[in-house]
Amino acid sequence: MKISINWLKDYVPITESPQELAALLCSIGFNTESLEILPDDAVIDVEVTSNRPDCLSHIGIAREIAAATGRLLTLPKIKFEPLKKDISQLAAVEIAEPTLCGRYTARVIEGVKIGASPSWMTKRLEAIGLRSINNVVDATNYAMMETGQPPHAFDYNKIRDGKIIVRLAKQNEKIVSIDGSNCQLQPDMLIIADPTGPVAVAGVMGGLDTEVSMSTTNILLEEASFNPVITRKTSRALNLPSEAAYRLGRGVDIEQIDWASQRTAQLIVQVAGGKIVEGLIDAYPAKVENIRMVSMRLSRVKKLIGIEIPQQAIFEILRGLAFSPQKPENDKILCTIPAWRPDITREIDLIEEVARIHGYDKIGLTQKINIEVAPVDRRQQITAKTGSCLNSCGFYETITPGFSTESIAKLISPNAADTHLAVLDENSKNSNMLRSTLIGSLLEILSRNINAGTRGINIYELANVFQKTPDGKHAEHSSLAILCDCDFRVIRGAIESVIKNIAPSADISFNPADVFWAKTGAQILVNAVNGVNGVNGTLFGTAGVLKDSILTTLDIKAPLVCAAEINFDMLLDLQPEQIKAKPLPKFPSIVRDLSLITDEQIQWSKIEEIVSSKAPAELEDLKFIGIYRGKPIPAGKKSVTISLCFRDEDGTLKHETVDTWQKDIVSALSSNIGAELRAS
Repeated sequence: MKISINWLKDYVPITESPQELAALLCSIGFNTESLEILPDDAVIDVEVTSNRPDCLSHIGIAREIAAATGRLLTLPKIKFEPLKKDISQLAAVEIAEPTLCGRYTARVIEGVKIGASPSWMTKRLEAIGLRSINNVVDATNYAMMETGQPPHAFDYNKIRDGKIIVRLAKQNEKIVSIDGSNCQLQPDMLIIADPTGPVAVAGVMGGLDTEVSMSTTNILLEEASFNPVITRKTSRALNLPSEAAYRLGRGVDIEQIDWASQRTAQLIVQVAGGKIVEGLIDAYPAKVENIRMVSMRLSRVKKLIGIEIPQQAIFEILRGLAFSPQKPENDKILCTIPAWRPDITREIDLIEEVARIHGYDKIGLTQKINIEVAPVDRRQQITAKTGSCLNSCGFYETITPGFSTESIAKLISPNAADTHLAVLDENSKNSNMLRSTLIGSLLEILSRNINAGTRGINIYELANVFQKTPDGKHAEHSSLAILCDCDFRVIRGAIESVIKNIAPSADISFNPADVFWAKTGAQILVNAVNGVNGVNGTLFGTAGVLKDSILTTLDIKAPLVCAAEINFDMLLDLQPEQIKAKPLPKFPSIVRDLSLITDEQIQWSKIEEIVSSKAPAELEDLKFIGIYRGKPIPAGKKSVTISLCFRDEDGTLKHETVDTWQKDIVSALSSNIGAELRAS
């Protein structure tokens, strides 16, 4: 935003040199991009942050200087002799989209004479980079750079019946803008129209057909407030940047529109003659008394800023910013926030304003700072151990948004969509459901990776999930989900590693169960030595092989996808165990691998149970090796390979002894589940 110092002097006394004024603006939050010294003026290009649209004008910057220096701010006085006519007979305004146009005003000025602008106006406009066009257009540009409210002047005689309609564009509508651009309008663009069609792109640029020209004698003056988002989107979509779009795209003070309209009309008459028709067409469909009150504790100012600022100085700063502070009551100052400061909503905002105007350079520095180091809590410890464990198992962490689409939720969860928690976000109507499971998010990542040609995908995520309770409230807990496009044993091994990494003596079992998203599912049960929440055999989560229908819906071209999800908060409840070291075995072990032919429906848990019940105390370990189906195994049968490790701590085992134990185990398997030892 380029500021002319000569122009600023109309509103606030300036005694500083250009360099000093630039330094002052920088100290109160407006960095200087450049400083240009002209023969009879100086121009400062200041950086205005997006939350301060009120400072995109000379009056806005003057207000800041007045507050910082304690000087008086003087606004232009509005005075003109109105033309006694009924304006309602000359103009009309219809707002068809009140959510996109909060207010639209129209004034009529008759008898203007188009010509060159006076030198004082052209000099000021050219100093800040705006070229002179004619006196009426220059007056509207001058008013915009003065007040921050962009006006637009139409040739009144070219507006059919003097009627303005603020509406969305229709399909295939077009307009030629005043810069000669051919604009193909889209149905999501807000336009200004008369009964015959578009006459301007709302908040962006006027149309060529209704622009002010040398033949213009009557003016229809627009001052309005348009939705900032649609203004920015339309300006970018049509590639029509403008000073008006820059300001309206950040928001204007809707309450000052009438005053800005009067000021613009006054300037037009001042440089182009004519008479202003008495009255105003003011379409303001959603007008409300919007008085914002924000309180601030004086004690909080000192605590946050770290220095003592006199109460009177605080009052002067707030008064200079037009916050109308009331005398403190119980240590609180109550401020009335003007409409042009939408960024002030909380106590901390007021404190920041006090610190900014008082001067950050007055806040003292210390040579030393004290940092209190807090120990890592249990959650952080377990989280780090879990991540490290899964990394060692070949899994990579993912971080995904906490929202899900209704289609994904239906695939993974048996509950209806209305039982999920959701947010009312108009911009994310398709992804506004809070996740009740992490598996859907992992499946989306898997789909993208597989479609990109990646294979061997092992991923996990640790995040919160949400459930809606029957009483309408919500429950929330941390969840750990893992997923891979490989054998289920990888998933099982990873889950067991995570749990045993925290509770080494925990007994973990995967019991067959119906899981909504799995064609073959299991419940993950944990029997801890010290218990989980005082109860053994606690359900930690579920695991399984994804249904083919889910993979098809998500276009996942993989023969096998497995997943598991556990309640991470329950891991935190596992009591830490004291790990004891034991000496290495003195005597060697004997390992026997057995391939057993069993019926297809026989589960590993049953085999494990029989072997454990029949095996001697010398059975050190039982491992599942693999499953084979196919020739020469008969149909309806499978070959399950297990590994038995025997060791005697008191001496070396003999093969004859192990043969006897093996024979008893095979006999028990045969009599209980009909297992046969497969011939080699």
